Amino acid sequence: MKRHHLKVAAFGISAALLAIAAPTIGGLSTGQAWAHGTFAAGDPGDPKKPTSRTIEIVAREGDGRMSYTPEKIEVTRGEQIRFVIRNEGELAHEFLLDSFEGNAKHKIQMEKNPTMEHDEPNGTRLETKKAGEILWVFDKVGTFEFACLIPGHYEAGMRGVVTVVDAKAAKKK
Repeated sequence: MKRHHLKVAAFGISAALLAIAAPTIGGLSTGQAWAHGTFAAGDPGDPKKPTSRTIEIVAREGDGRMSYTPEKIEVTRGEQIRFVIRNEGELAHEFLLDSFEGNAKHKIQMEKNPTMEHDEPNGTRLETKKAGEILWVFDKVGTFEFACLIPGHYEAGMRGVVTVVDAKAAKKK
């Protein structure tokens, strides 16, 4: 009888561990990273703290291309930035802020599920003529990517770069 209970318990523990580990095989997705409290590009901002500045980003398509304006942004480590993203295009677009690797992995997920809903603090999906905001603190020096990962949009040019510089380096400029 004891052996039967031990087998049942071992099976239950194994099933629970597999349920926890299976989604993380191959690395964390953006949503999973949020659940674990980590992001490559920094951390969600705190609305109770002052914003260093607001950066408006316009998403649009035209002339066979999709783009963000601006495509390159420089911020100083520690800045809390309010991104205001406006979709001036005729199609839905996204804005996902992550590492190049993180966006590449998420892009593969989007190809499998193009209508995926996003509920991450580092991303938003905007229908045509709509706007959204992301409040973000850049706490890591490096180069990060913002992109639209709706299938075909990234390939059409809808991506940009955020360069995060150290405060000392920014003062020297």
